[in-house]
Amino acid sequence: MINRSGFFSPKWLLSTLLVIGGIYFCFRMGLWQLDRLAQRRIFNDHYLQIVEQPELMLEKLLPDNLSSMEYRTVSASGKFDFGQNMVRRNQYHDGQPGFSLITPLILTDGEAILVERGWIPAEGNEKPEDWHKYDVNGFQTIKGVLRLGQSESEFGGVADSNLSDGQTRLNYWNQVNLEMMAKQLPYKIAPAFIQPSADPTNLTPPLPTQAIVEISEGPHLGYALQWFTFSSLLLFGYPYFLYKQLRTLDSKMDVEKLA
Repeated sequence: MINRSGFFSPKWLLSTLLVIGGIYFCFRMGLWQLDRLAQRRIFNDHYLQIVEQPELMLEKLLPDNLSSMEYRTVSASGKFDFGQNMVRRNQYHDGQPGFSLITPLILTDGEAILVERGWIPAEGNEKPEDWHKYDVNGFQTIKGVLRLGQSESEFGGVADSNLSDGQTRLNYWNQVNLEMMAKQLPYKIAPAFIQPSADPTNLTPPLPTQAIVEISEGPHLGYALQWFTFSSLLLFGYPYFLYKQLRTLDSKMDVEKLA
């Protein structure tokens, strides 16, 4: 005898729960993409406004709001402290592995700002003393853009040590973590660092690099619509599927009654 009790079996209940979970998951993914879109729009507005600002001169008395000026053009004057050189690992130039050399620039009031001076090859620069070949003497003026540090590693990346267990210094870093780097420096540093402007005619390391910024909304709106579509298909499609199954079951029951 065919009856409807099968629709309350563990198999059907599990299927229904999975569909409800799928609806919720797809809907939340759509909201996440809309949140990413909002963040992208905020960044675009910030970038377009900040690049229109005049060049900021950094010689002394660093502004308190420096961390809100990422991508602003700056000019800083002072002397490099090569005794505090650091490098960022896993940097490549034309497919060649290397490091990004980072050196504090001491301003006239004793404060400092880190300068990511540029790429140096891994070969021949395995030890900190090897980096002194890139020292430059005297008072320097560095022009470039402000960048914010990175306190957390990217997805799948390796986090830096927290200078615990008696460790007082790191020479090799995975990201420019200004908060942690400040702990091993004998002076106050700015909450942002400088990426110098590249000179296309200069082929001698360190070779400065700056991020290429794309002003667009990206694929987030399209992805959000896709996730909401998936959620809607499950929300309306599954009840329709159940309705069709019940109709088929009713037809079979009618056939049995006539038999």
